[in-house]
Amino acid sequence: MFGWMNKTAPRRMADTSGACDGSVMKTRGLLSGTRIATAMGWRAVEALAPGDMVLTFDNGLRPLIEVRREVFWVADMMIPAAYASVYVPAGALGNSADLELLPDQGVLIESDAACDAQGDPFAVIPAKALDGFRGIRRTPPRTQIEVIVLVFADEQVIYAEGGALIHCPRAHLRLDQLGCETHSYELVPAREAAFLVECMMVEDQMAA
Repeated sequence: MFGWMNKTAPRRMADTSGACDGSVMKTRGLLSGTRIATAMGWRAVEALAPGDMVLTFDNGLRPLIEVRREVFWVADMMIPAAYASVYVPAGALGNSADLELLPDQGVLIESDAACDAQGDPFAVIPAKALDGFRGIRRTPPRTQIEVIVLVFADEQVIYAEGGALIHCPRAHLRLDQLGCETHSYELVPAREAAFLVECMMVEDQMAA
């Protein structure tokens, strides 16, 4: 009914290699409970299904092509720090409620520094690069991690929890390929993303 794929066995161990072989804990996607802007208002991401209309940043309402889910149990695991979630307090990214993101989930930010660097004030950076910005911090992962991936015919940026801008993949991309794809929304490399966040902190200080 929901078009979910890759329902996996529990207790899958995280791998620090970053390989995209389908056997590692994913570090992109949305965590269950995250509310998404849709044609029917704000809805929990795990309640969405193919065909639902989701509000996008660039293209208005667009239908979901697939909804994919994978569950990980980590209660008795020693999880490497690289897999720690990213806690985003209300208001930090325009979100009206607290938000928890996976570390490599792409987030669209707006910055004068990004405009100076690439001629566009908007850039997609990994959530983990925002650590330290406006109270955003890394936090241990949940005991059970349910990752939901919303897939559109074309890449989109959607609204989460009132205003945070989240990157979503195009169709024909399996969950175990996340991180291996090429796309029009270029994910800023880690070093450049860290520099942009530092600049954003300076911008905040100047505004204050």
